[in-house]
Amino acid sequence: MKKLPLVVGACVAGYLATVFIVDRFDARLSDQHLVSARLDGMDKLTSEAFKVLNGNGCQYCHTSSSELPFYASLPVAKQLMDKDIEMAQRQFNIESLLANVQQGKAVSEVDLAKIESVMQDNAMPPNLYLSMHWRSRLSDEEKGVLLDWVKAERLKQSPAGVVADAYKYDAVKPITSTFPVDPAKVALGEKLYHDTRLSADDTVSCASCHALDKGGVDRLDVSVGVGGAKGPINSPTVFNSVFNLHQFWDGRAADLQEQAGGPPMNPLEMASTSWQQIVGKLTQDAALSAEFAALYPAGISADSITDAIAEFEKTLVTPNSRFDLFLKGRSDALSSVEKEGYELFKTAKCATCHVGEAMGGQSFELMGVKKDYFADRGNVSEVDHGRYNVTRDPKDMYRFKVPTLRNVALTAPYFHDASARTLEEAVDKMAEYQVGVKLSEDEVGKIVAFLNTLNGEYQGKTLQ
Repeated sequence: MKKLPLVVGACVAGYLATVFIVDRFDARLSDQHLVSARLDGMDKLTSEAFKVLNGNGCQYCHTSSSELPFYASLPVAKQLMDKDIEMAQRQFNIESLLANVQQGKAVSEVDLAKIESVMQDNAMPPNLYLSMHWRSRLSDEEKGVLLDWVKAERLKQSPAGVVADAYKYDAVKPITSTFPVDPAKVALGEKLYHDTRLSADDTVSCASCHALDKGGVDRLDVSVGVGGAKGPINSPTVFNSVFNLHQFWDGRAADLQEQAGGPPMNPLEMASTSWQQIVGKLTQDAALSAEFAALYPAGISADSITDAIAEFEKTLVTPNSRFDLFLKGRSDALSSVEKEGYELFKTAKCATCHVGEAMGGQSFELMGVKKDYFADRGNVSEVDHGRYNVTRDPKDMYRFKVPTLRNVALTAPYFHDASARTLEEAVDKMAEYQVGVKLSEDEVGKIVAFLNTLNGEYQGKTLQ
C-alpha cells in the first residue's frame, strides 16, 4: 500500500480532526441556541420550525450578525466556511425571517418560497457544509416540519375561502387587496399625474413614462425626459406598484409618495429646478388652488402634490386577470397549454421570487445568481450596481427589486437594462442566469403562454 506524502497526510489528518471538533461543537451549540431562543407565544408548528432553522447552523451562513464558532478561523474550516457564507449571503439572508418569527410578525412571502424551494430540492444544507457538519443534515421529519410551516404561514396571510383548494398553498395569489384612499385626493392626484406643469418646460408628466394605456410604462429602452434627455434605466410599471416593498429598481424610495417626488427634480426626467418653481405655476390655476385648499390646510406644496399623486397610484391595482379567476376555481379560465405553463413556472422556480398578489416587488435579488450576467453582457455602468447605489453594502452589488409580473406581456422590453426584447427572451435568460437551467423552446413557449394570462382589469376593463 502506498504511503501518502507527509504533507498530504498531515492535511488529511488535520481536516478529519477539524471535522470531528466542528461536529461535536455544533452538537453542543445547537442546544445552547435553543435554550436562548424566545419560543414563548409561538404556536407548536412555528416553534418546531424555528428549532429546525435555528438548531442546524443556518444562521452561520445566512445572517450577517451571527457570531461564528471558534473553529471558523481554523485552517481548512475557514476556507470552507468562507465559501459557504459568500454563497449563502448572495442568495438568502434569514435575519428578518428569524426576527419576525420570534416577534410573532408575518414572514416574507419570498422567504417562505425560498425555504420551500430548497426543502423540495434537498439543497439545504449544501453538501460542502455537510462535509464538516454532518449532524446538521435535515431529516425527512425536519423537512416536513418546515414545509408544513410554510403552508400554514401562507394560509395565515391569505383571505379565507378565496383560492381553490388545489392552489391555496401556492406562492402566488389572486389580487384581492384594496387600499383605503380619500376619493377627493385620488381625483386630484389623477389630474397631477397627467399634468405636464410638473416639468421644467411643461412637456413631460408622470404619464409620459408610465402611460396607463401602455401597461404603466412607455415601452422604450429608457425613458425620454425634458429636451429629449434619456435616462439610464428602463421604466418599471406603475400598475400594482403599491404592493412593492420599496420603489424604483434600486429601492431608493421607501413609498409611493417619496417616489412621486423623484422625477420632477431629476434633470433627465422632468428637470424642474425646485418645488417652488412647480408650486408657482400651479398656484396660477385658481380652480386647482381651490381644490388643494379644500383638501390640504397648507395648500399647494411639495408634500401635498406628492401625497395626492401617491393616493391616486394606490388605485392602480389590476385584479381579475384570467389567472386570478383560475386560482379562484375557474378551471376553464386557462387553456391546457397555459395550465402547463403555470406548472412549469413553478417547477422552474420562477415562483420563488415572483410571489404574492403582485407576483414580485417584495425583495431585492442578485441579477446573476447562477451565472455572471454582467460579465456576459459587458459594458457595466453605475446603474447596474442596483441596490448597492443606495445601501453601499457590497452584498447588494448587482441586486435589483424583483419586478411584478402582472400585465408583463404589455411592458416590453424587459429587465432594468431593457436587454430582453421579448417575453421569450426574458424567460430564457432568467432560467439561465437565475435558476441555472436551460429550458427548451417548447417549455419557454408554455411559460410565456401562462404569462399572457396575467393581464388584469383597470377601471373594469382588461388591460391590452
